[in-house]
Amino acid sequence: MTATYNPRQNHLLCALPTDEYERLFPNLELIQMPLGKVIYESRDALHHAYFPTTCIVSLLYVMENGSSAEIAVVGNDGIIGVALFMGGGTMPNRAVVQSAGYAYRLKAHQLMLEFDRFGGRREGTLHDLLLRYTQALITQMAQTAVCNRHHSVDQQLCRWLLLSIDRLAVEELTMTQELIANMLGVRREGVTEAAGKLQQAGLINYSRGHITVLDRPGLEARVCECYRVVRTEFNRLLPLPPQSADIASSVGESDDI
Repeated sequence: MTATYNPRQNHLLCALPTDEYERLFPNLELIQMPLGKVIYESRDALHHAYFPTTCIVSLLYVMENGSSAEIAVVGNDGIIGVALFMGGGTMPNRAVVQSAGYAYRLKAHQLMLEFDRFGGRREGTLHDLLLRYTQALITQMAQTAVCNRHHSVDQQLCRWLLLSIDRLAVEELTMTQELIANMLGVRREGVTEAAGKLQQAGLINYSRGHITVLDRPGLEARVCECYRVVRTEFNRLLPLPPQSADIASSVGESDDI
């Protein structure tokens, strides 16, 4: 079966005007993002930026003893590699593929060429989009810290599920309970109990590592305020491009797999 992938499945690339998109398009490389692939480790020099289209990447903070907790998720809403244009060069976290799929990769110097095209002024749409995305990402990180401190595992799981499916084109995730526990920084037994409650309530179906959201409004009614804070900020700073809902059929350039 042939699947069609397109850079404009990523919301940031989709929001670019034609001239900026056409400058980037020849340099965008479609790559497979298998589950568990580490995009970069803490303090690694970044050589590429990644624009996810059908995958989700988790940003994890890893402690000295090896334990970890997720600080943000990035999917078709954003970019992996904010340190490149923020000036830091490296990040103190690990980026790992949470849900397998595809992304478009762009060499660091090619991203910066477009980012700095107008001499640091904000005439370029990409420049403005990346800065606004970074602000939204900081909001997600801050709210995740608050949520992990003040809300129940049930609420954290609801938040995590909703943030994840918001960044995919489907309502299903492939994820083991052990991996979810590592993402949330909680015990596996807590995730088992929380997932069981959501399944009994008819909100999700969980079977053999596959989580399907059955009742999204029900999840939204059960989730803590943290999800709404993050969603509202993303919608305020990065409203979805009108064509993003059906981009595969409306844009000519594509890669067939």
